[in-house]
Order: sequence, then C-alpha cells, then structure tokens
Amino acid sequence: MFILGLTGSVGMGKSATAKLFAEERVPVHDADAAVHRLYEGEAVAPIEAAFPGTTAGGKVDRVKLANRVLGDPAALLKLEQIVHPLVRRDEERFLAEAEKGGAKIVVLDIPLLYETGGESRCDAVVVVSAPKDVQRERVLARPGMTAERFASILAKQMPDAEKRARADFIVDSGHGFDAARAQVREILSKVSRMATH
Repeated sequence: MFILGLTGSVGMGKSATAKLFAEERVPVHDADAAVHRLYEGEAVAPIEAAFPGTTAGGKVDRVKLANRVLGDPAALLKLEQIVHPLVRRDEERFLAEAEKGGAKIVVLDIPLLYETGGESRCDAVVVVSAPKDVQRERVLARPGMTAERFASILAKQMPDAEKRARADFIVDSGHGFDAARAQVREILSKVSRMATH
C-alpha cells in the first residue's frame, strides 16, 4: 500500500484537495478530523487532568483550551504530548483498515507533516500551495480570523517555499477546482505506477 502524505500551509487549499483525493476513491485520514473526534472521546479525560476546567459535557471546550495554551509553549507541548500519540493510534487503525480493504493508495492529511517529522511515515508527499495573496485572502475571509492570528499561525508553519522544495508533488490550488482535480488525477496515475514497482 502506497502512503501519500498531504500537507500545505494554512489557506492553501489542503482540505479541498483532500476531498478531491476522496472523490477519486482514495481513503483519506484527516488528522484534524481525528483531533475533533478525540476531543469528544479518548482525549477528554487526559486533557481535563492536564488543564482543569477546559472540558464540559464530556467534550473538550476548544475555545477554553486554546486560551489556556496559546502563547504558552510549555502548555502547548504538554497538549501535543497528549494528542499526538492518540492521533497516531487513530492513523494506525485507519491504515490497517485500508490495507484490509485492499486499498492500493491512501492519503494521510497532516497539516504539520514536515514540522512533526511525519514525512518519514509516507512514501511520497504532496504539498498544496497557492500564491501568497490568494492564501491571505482565503484565510482572512474565515470567521473570527485577524491579521495577527494569521501571522501567529504562519509563524508555527514551515515556509511554503521550503515545503515546495521538499515535496514529491505539488498541487497549485490557485487556479480553481478543475485545475486542482486534474493535478490530483495526474499525481494518482504517477503514484499507481510507482506503487506497482
């Protein structure tokens, strides 16, 4: 089974690209969606123990938790040490099921793939990218987003140019869905050839 890592900085169109892979019947593991599930399940008790008062009604209160860890590197690290292993377990279950189901190619959608060394678990990496002005416009259009928040998110992410330089494949999402879909299909045809060698 060929494992394709999918990543890209905020506002680059990574989630939309993940959907294009799913449309091509490629199983996709979405690390962010896994975190959402964990925040309503397995992660609740350890997060409440580490950060009392950040959960309510059997769920993690994302706003309270964000307020507790933002700007506090030690608290953020503590949170990552709780969440990352749970996400990895979720990913391992996904891979086992995909393999059992006979999948030839799977996609691991991981926002901080390079930042967390996740590329070592992948056979190839796809980076989704778009021109800086397109990225900025997309991100600032999100509800509650400010230029400051955008800057602080970017500060945590590897620069786009560096991701592009390390990528095996690049999807340029700046030209609309049809162009991105064509790029995804092109990548899949190349990967199917790589997977059979």
